[in-house]
Amino acid sequence: MRQTAVRCLCAWLLALAAPFAWSQNTAPTTPATTPATTPAISPATTPASTAPPSDPALEARVHAISAELRCLVCQNQTVADSSAGLAVDLRNQVRDMLRRGDSDAQVIAFMTDRYGDFVLYRPPVRSSTWLLWYGPGLVLVGGLAALVWVLRRRSRLPDDQFDPDPDLNEAEPDRNDTR
Repeated sequence: MRQTAVRCLCAWLLALAAPFAWSQNTAPTTPATTPATTPAISPATTPASTAPPSDPALEARVHAISAELRCLVCQNQTVADSSAGLAVDLRNQVRDMLRRGDSDAQVIAFMTDRYGDFVLYRPPVRSSTWLLWYGPGLVLVGGLAALVWVLRRRSRLPDDQFDPDPDLNEAEPDRNDTR
């Protein structure tokens, strides 16, 4: 009976983990570039990365938008917090788009069109992200239900189904003894 419960639990966990495995296969990748069409990016060719910020309002907007974007290299940091080369490039891209006059929504839309919802640090609630948003709650409810089920089954077992604890029976004197 216990093996059946363990198998059911394992099957349930695998069923919950399957969409995460499928989503890893569809993770966005950066588009391939050829040296003939794209110049090499280095600190010397990006004056925005070496120049001091000239407009504090622009830099505040760049930071606010970068804080909403996930670093595709680090994946656990925002673009604003990351020091990876791609994060620096994305911050420069955001800065350039804002200088051209694009709105915050247009910048976010450009990044999600290019990299997918994965680039958003807080992805929207859609049918494709339901498991991401509601999965932890489902796992918690499932774990509590399994705990209640196991405890109820154990409470129905007779006392002779449990092994006595030898340490308590031999080592401790009777607590009711008032000597």
